[in-house]
Amino acid sequence: MTDAVPSFADWVAAVQTRTETALDRFLPAAAVAPSRLHDAMRYAVLGGGKRVRPLLCHAAGALSGASSAALDAAACAVELIHAYSLVHDDMPCMDDDVLRRGKPTVHVQYDDATALLVGDSLQSLAFLLLSEHCDVAADTRVRMVSQLAIASGSRGMAGGQAIDLASVGIALGVAELEFMHIHKTGALIRCAVRLGAACGQLDVDAQARLDHYAGTVGLLFQVVDDVLDCEASTEALGKTAGKDAAANKPTYVSTLGLARARERARELHAEAIDSLSPLGDEARRLRELADFVLTRKH
Repeated sequence: MTDAVPSFADWVAAVQTRTETALDRFLPAAAVAPSRLHDAMRYAVLGGGKRVRPLLCHAAGALSGASSAALDAAACAVELIHAYSLVHDDMPCMDDDVLRRGKPTVHVQYDDATALLVGDSLQSLAFLLLSEHCDVAADTRVRMVSQLAIASGSRGMAGGQAIDLASVGIALGVAELEFMHIHKTGALIRCAVRLGAACGQLDVDAQARLDHYAGTVGLLFQVVDDVLDCEASTEALGKTAGKDAAANKPTYVSTLGLARARERARELHAEAIDSLSPLGDEARRLRELADFVLTRKH
């Protein structure tokens, strides 16, 4: 008799708990000097967030037969980069927000200088995890460090953020908007899948299909985010609703209209599911995550 496969909800809860425990272990203790910085790092990372990137990392790892220990390090590395980006994005010189995950942003709770150092420290810790705590072959670790560096920097997330800041008040076409979000949001989501896959073994065709899935889900996440920013409340989102519209930033809703943005989300979801079609039941968590990204409410 085989063991029953956990439901998607149970699997999500298990990965979220596992990720929270690993992050708690990897982050410096607040009691260790400099204690204020370490306390702020923990404040920024722990006790909040959907952990979408760790979920994608673990789902890709399930497909590639990766070990749980290697996936913990990879998933936490991506999540630390994501957390650092939120801390910096919320600062007055960037998006200037006071609420994140239902609580005061780091620069509000502490101060601007501490928030800046928190982001710097979380970024460096992410690369430490991959280089010292990810139990894979040395050449694979080097490749994973390179992938995360590209996804985080000027050719990825930071570059996308620069385009976003430069686009305030400018009407972008769909191609320009997607180019921005392939970098700003999509690069790190794509990297989460790549790192999870790299912790195990996949043939070339499966890697290509997984990479196409990841790129599509990255765009899907942003389209849904833009729709939610227009429709959901601040309480539901845990951050200030309508912020992009108030700042006159180009979004899928402002560019396409709400109905077409919703339609674009459904198209991207279908494309992501189709890319997984030859990979069988082992890719079920990736399919379920695409469903989750499409239907999320916050």
